[in-house]
Amino acid sequence: MALTDLEPHLAERCLELQAGRPRAGGEFILYWAHHALRAHDNPALDTAAAIARSRGLPLLVYQGLGGRHRYNADRHHRFILEAARDFSGQLEDADQRLVFHLPEDPLAVSPLPGLLERSAAVVSDLYPVPPFPAWYGRHVERNPDLPWLLVDASCILPMPMSREAPTRAFRFRNRWRDELERRVATGWPKAPEWPESFQGEVGFEPFDLGQDFEAAIARCRIDHAIPPVADTPGGSNAGYRRWSAFLASGLERYHRRRNDAAEPEGVSRMSAYLHYGCVSPFRIAGEAAARGGEGAEKFLDELLVWRELSHHFCLRSESLETLDALPGWAAESLRAHEADPRERTFDWETLAGARTGHPLWDLAQRSLLRRGELHNNLRMTWGKAFLPWTHSAARAQKLMIDLNHRYALDGSDPNSYGGLLWCLGQFDRAFPPGPVFGKVRQRSLDRHAARLDMNAYARVVAYPPGRTPLRVAVVGAGLAGLTAARILDEQGFETVVVDKGRGAGGRMSTRRVDEFRFDHGAQYFTARDPRFLRHVVAWRERGLIEAWRPRIAVVGEAPAFEDPSMERYVAVPGMSAVCSDIAARLPDCRFEWEAAEAMHSDAGWTLRSTSGESLTADALLVAIPPEQARALLGNAGVDARLGAVEMLPCWTVMAVLDRPLLPDHDAAFVNAGPLSWIASQDSRPGREAAQAWVLHASPEWSQSNLEMTPDNVGAAVLEAAMDLPVAQAVDAAASWVHRWRYSRAREPLDDGALWFADESLAVAGDWCHGSRVEGAFLSGAAAAGRILASAMPAGVAGGSPTGDNRS
Repeated sequence: MALTDLEPHLAERCLELQAGRPRAGGEFILYWAHHALRAHDNPALDTAAAIARSRGLPLLVYQGLGGRHRYNADRHHRFILEAARDFSGQLEDADQRLVFHLPEDPLAVSPLPGLLERSAAVVSDLYPVPPFPAWYGRHVERNPDLPWLLVDASCILPMPMSREAPTRAFRFRNRWRDELERRVATGWPKAPEWPESFQGEVGFEPFDLGQDFEAAIARCRIDHAIPPVADTPGGSNAGYRRWSAFLASGLERYHRRRNDAAEPEGVSRMSAYLHYGCVSPFRIAGEAAARGGEGAEKFLDELLVWRELSHHFCLRSESLETLDALPGWAAESLRAHEADPRERTFDWETLAGARTGHPLWDLAQRSLLRRGELHNNLRMTWGKAFLPWTHSAARAQKLMIDLNHRYALDGSDPNSYGGLLWCLGQFDRAFPPGPVFGKVRQRSLDRHAARLDMNAYARVVAYPPGRTPLRVAVVGAGLAGLTAARILDEQGFETVVVDKGRGAGGRMSTRRVDEFRFDHGAQYFTARDPRFLRHVVAWRERGLIEAWRPRIAVVGEAPAFEDPSMERYVAVPGMSAVCSDIAARLPDCRFEWEAAEAMHSDAGWTLRSTSGESLTADALLVAIPPEQARALLGNAGVDARLGAVEMLPCWTVMAVLDRPLLPDHDAAFVNAGPLSWIASQDSRPGREAAQAWVLHASPEWSQSNLEMTPDNVGAAVLEAAMDLPVAQAVDAAASWVHRWRYSRAREPLDDGALWFADESLAVAGDWCHGSRVEGAFLSGAAAAGRILASAMPAGVAGGSPTGDNRS
């Protein structure tokens, strides 16, 4: 597959990831598409087609949603699926075939290795930012005899033409201006005749792009806390509609309005469509140049110089996510000022939730949260704020990358990396040294706010156009319900949380008696899932939780669910602290409000309390044990699904003892007899009262003795504890007993959350997602995701499958 076999306009765009002639016995030429999702003006697709024609082999186009991509979320999945639907339609018009893989489990085996084994040669999009270079490398290692070309379909000036990383925009502009103008005027040549399409078996069941995306996305184990953006659907159809509108009414004044974040019509908002290659940069540039004028001139400078500068730079940089990506003077200066005092620091969750307290920065972050985009000029000011708000430049860079890529539809783009690195000195010159920034240019949030109509910008980011902001009632102030409410609140939905208890926590509650605190429900939690772990890290930074490293005895066989290597965490000063913190950040939490009746009608939901109060809502989220949910809702369809979950009880004894119950240990798993768990409270961080102990009876014993009097339960449980080989005789100065009638599920579901679309009803809880604290959090996020998705307008993608709205 020598490049000399290709036409020059294709060969100049190719990098040989692995050289060689097409492999003998290969069934097809494979085009792996991921960032050029269009069948027109697509150099990568044209290259794959040319090789297939020349070798007399069929062409197969494959696209998959990477199950292990670190920023997988409903937002990105929805946009990509909509883009793939348009792409598939365009290919069908050319008698070609797209096979799409959508893994529900992120650890599921990808079909791509199997397709590579059957390929004669592979062509893919040249995309020079993580995770793609590493993914390319791993596949090449496994297929050392497979020719592989990477083709630039993103830039007008082919990335392989630059021999070194460009460092300044004016140098790039001066070096390539004439060449760029020539290529814009020429455009991309029409694709020649298509090859035969491979129609054989592909070894897996391709995802049907004609089905309901909402339900399919909900089944995927991704971040459901980040919803799709209603007014930015994916695909060529939507992309060209937006471009046509900007071409007609925005381009002419672009040079005057482009820096005003309060005027969203002042910019093209095309970055997401360019990022995924839904639209052709050749067509965009050509049509802008044909219009002419100062607006077009400035737009083309952004598109052809700054955008392409970043792509060419990223191709030549091997360390985009470290300070080594920066010019030496910038990295050296930032490191020299690492010890400078910071005005304040923020954890990831506070930043992500737009809760720093600075009005402009929080509005900018809210734009990322709700609109999936950030005005380019404001992004520079937003990014500069991380240096004085974090303890090091490396931390600032990490947070900047995470928040931009996680929420922005154009995240993980070379242009994103270019802009974020500019905030740290890339593509810039040195300035007189100052605190924290060193020689890196500073940019003031306050000065930017002074020149912006803040009220107008607040209206812009209030909530995305096209989505209906709902009023949602949440029953249950445990971790599942509060997590859902937090997510909905961040997205601009009106939420009201009600709970029959005196405070937040549910089974993460803390019982206070005199000077004693007892964590009488959840004893600790672990963090296995990255969707939960990043919040755990933030809670630890804020001092809400600490690691608990007890000396644990095991009586009987070790529990299968327990991983000794996992870090255990407890909230400080009691397990309810995490839920109390979330509740304090919500606008409307009503405690000692016991929901007695929930009624649904065409107008929505009405909740009535046992004291006669009522409230109304558009949607209802119930985050309580399934038996209680069934009693509240009284719906046959709901009852059938919840009735399959059996909740087990647990008697809990809280005791103040005269000496340690376990002389040589802080806690014990007990897997025989009446007990299941024993723990010393004063061994847990933030607890001061000595010899306070919590004892949990086993589910079986609790079920058999469900109606026993509390006094008899306390005596029986303490007696059983003293009979253990690791225990000693003790006297209880005081004791209290609590019955958890619904402690945990015998066989928890793996559904995330239950969704009843006709009633706008979500049901969540740890019993939906594995019976752990982590499961409660993920279930709440999944429930919020279903409600957020339900507010999307039906048929938002629309358009014809050709991707050309001019016909």
